[in-house]
Amino acid sequence: MDGLTRRQALTATAAAASAAALARTGPAAARGRHDGDGDHGDGHGPKRVAPPLSLTGANLLDPASGEITEGATIVFERGIVRRAGRRERPAPGGRVIDVGGAFVLPGLIDAHVHAATVAAAQLALQRGATTVRSASTAFFQDVGLEAMGEVGGLGVPRVLPAGLFVTPYLGDSILADPALAPLALLPDGVRRPEDLAFVTRVNIARGAQVIKTRSTERAGLPEQDPRVQVYDARQIGAVVDAARKLPGGVLCHGHGDEGVRDSIIAGVRSVEHGTFASAATLDLMRRRGTFLTPTVSAVIDLAEPGGEYTDPRLVERGREMLAALRVTVQAAYARGIPIAAGTDTSYTPASLSSVVTEIKGLANLGLPKLAALRAATIVNASLLAREREIGRLRPGYAADAVVVGANPLDDLAALDDIRLIVAGGWIAREGAAPALAPAAADVEGD
Repeated sequence: MDGLTRRQALTATAAAASAAALARTGPAAARGRHDGDGDHGDGHGPKRVAPPLSLTGANLLDPASGEITEGATIVFERGIVRRAGRRERPAPGGRVIDVGGAFVLPGLIDAHVHAATVAAAQLALQRGATTVRSASTAFFQDVGLEAMGEVGGLGVPRVLPAGLFVTPYLGDSILADPALAPLALLPDGVRRPEDLAFVTRVNIARGAQVIKTRSTERAGLPEQDPRVQVYDARQIGAVVDAARKLPGGVLCHGHGDEGVRDSIIAGVRSVEHGTFASAATLDLMRRRGTFLTPTVSAVIDLAEPGGEYTDPRLVERGREMLAALRVTVQAAYARGIPIAAGTDTSYTPASLSSVVTEIKGLANLGLPKLAALRAATIVNASLLAREREIGRLRPGYAADAVVVGANPLDDLAALDDIRLIVAGGWIAREGAAPALAPAAADVEGD
């Protein structure tokens, strides 16, 4: 933890909110929706199998091609897409929902979240994110959320956990694992390559599937300068090397040009923010195949008070950053750099951001509508190294879908009208989003 934010102040509600959320989706509630025992996972107890579900009368949108199949039927069985197309028949014995010409697209993917409670994860799913990539939590809450998602039908999205933020000063996160205790003796914090590699290995041992680190200071703390470098290429490289076997690799926070450049040289999979990246750095990013996650929603939150950031000193910074980010995003898109959709939100009741606002934010910065939609589907699927599992509605892919009333390629505001969400074959939302208990926030924003 590098400073106190409004997000941290909300943490006091975590225990009550999570307990209330879990009570609503615990074993008794689960049995009420489906009384089969399902399969058993490795160490996580029962893994339930979703009953058959078919959507008929659909306009099926494929973000890869941009094509729409009219009058389509999508059949979900055992948590995957079994069939999808115009002449397919519903699955026998399962529920059939006629969506009446509504548009069905793959479940959306949010590639930068700080959901640290059950309620926060539920809210992410209710807002359309059927898969999320964690950008760190304080005490491995995201690892627990990943396990809940694996059980199935508990109202949380698929989670790729990151564990602890690999940062100089761990704060109370040093209590998350006894192995970290000796790091408290380091007078300058976690900066030596061997110590950075050690924290990375602890994360992996605890179940992290991706690793989050940084190259620069933060934008959301007025006493920090987001252009100032924190870790250089050698230090970030130690994290990357220690995480080499993780398909999802390393996501690296960075605003200033030098820090962003060093993170690319070090071999990170994605740069988070990239606000002040120069043309030369973007050229390097293109050559290295590095993803850019601009987190437009977080910068808008800085520039427009009322969300998770409320310090008036940050407003002017946010406006400057938003102007710079517009240039960066347009230049990155022109170069063919893969642009990912990530909100950098905690999904608390205070959060104004969602994966939908991020899609619309990317379009507002200059991306075509289809490119913005791809950022939250096929591009993010590739970023997470799950391009054959999520991001499309094709046979063998995950049974994740979002149903909206109109064509989002005509107007992305159609994504505000979510009528049905399917996650892993389970109906996660039908009709208006239900009211959720307050969720607490992460302790490490950007």
